[in-house]
Amino acid sequence: MDPDLFEYLQTYLTDRRKELFTQVLEQRTRHFTVVTEDVYQLHNTSAVMRSCDVFGIQDLHVVEELVGKRVDKEIAMGAQKWVSLHRYDTIESCMDNLQEEGYQLIATTPHDDSMLLHDFDVSKKTAFFFGKEDKGLSESVLKRADGSLKIPMYGFTESLNISVSAAIILQDVVGRMRQSGVSWRLSETEKRELEIEWTKRSIKSVDQIIKRYLEGKNS
Repeated sequence: MDPDLFEYLQTYLTDRRKELFTQVLEQRTRHFTVVTEDVYQLHNTSAVMRSCDVFGIQDLHVVEELVGKRVDKEIAMGAQKWVSLHRYDTIESCMDNLQEEGYQLIATTPHDDSMLLHDFDVSKKTAFFFGKEDKGLSESVLKRADGSLKIPMYGFTESLNISVSAAIILQDVVGRMRQSGVSWRLSETEKRELEIEWTKRSIKSVDQIIKRYLEGKNS
């Protein structure tokens, strides 16, 4: 974006909003990312997005091979403005993309041979996969994943709601990541790109405002 245009758009923001952008961008990460595979309960995907925002995860990847859902804005509580949502028609294209970006693929599953959450190595760039509410992840993910992870459980219940599982896992791995020596923060270029995107999303009728600005500049 033209620096002058960006500076102009920022005049529509309060000083408090601009300072908040700076503070949040310092805490954002792409060291970890989250994938949901054909989650058919709308509120679950929306709640996962909210957890991503809370724990500083910038990207959420949603695979809609069998079902198509919108993000429930009431559940996401505004997180859809700040978390980058990536949609895929197939799980294979999602896995291909993430591996090209250098992520290891980790399936979250309660299977007995899965690694326990507290034993997970947070130094590796990781995409955590969460599956359907009833059947879990597909065989495609389980076969191709670099490893599997489970939350320790001590009761009769063998599984947790997907949004609860995501929140527990993210709270643990993000907390340990931030205390480690791994380089987890966004680059300056990434911060700038997100600041521009967030600024545009914060301004009502921003497309018309940009159009008027460009028309005035070129006249």
